[in-house]
Amino acid sequence: MLHSVNMLAATDMVGFDEIISLVVALVLGGAIGFERELGGKPAGLRTNIIICLGACAFTIISQHLAQGNPDAATRIVAGIVTGVGFLGAGALIQAGSGVHGMTTAASIWLVTSIGVACGVQMYVTATTVTGLALAVLFGLLPLTRRIRHKNQRAGDVPQRRTPDDQNPPPAPPSGP
Repeated sequence: MLHSVNMLAATDMVGFDEIISLVVALVLGGAIGFERELGGKPAGLRTNIIICLGACAFTIISQHLAQGNPDAATRIVAGIVTGVGFLGAGALIQAGSGVHGMTTAASIWLVTSIGVACGVQMYVTATTVTGLALAVLFGLLPLTRRIRHKNQRAGDVPQRRTPDDQNPPPAPPSGP
């Protein structure tokens, strides 16, 4: 069954609650993005804010379009998760025998969930998830580096290769 939507009426329904949701999504997405930016990651501050805002906006829109049909709202949220999977896949880079960008891809996925939570005004959940994610991203980095270094010294794990390792600088020209 198709539902017609009066777009003028839909725009009239956007109010203060939706604006608060968008602002909270901006701040929380920015918090994750700030950590990624500090680490020099390609999906940094602006990218994480835009992803979080987009997920929030799509969630708000889905609630307005799906009034009286809760299945429609959940289908739209499922579409958000599927779509952001393509963004995450784009963040993955295969280099040699390893894959890089897993944390960036996971962060993109996580920021999407924060945006959806903001869109349905679940601010405690969104803030808690953001805090826990920041604790993992900031707090576990030194431990991860220490474990990786120990494993590399023991020869248990091959060294991580960077894209620069694939294309070493050319040898200096030999002089006469």
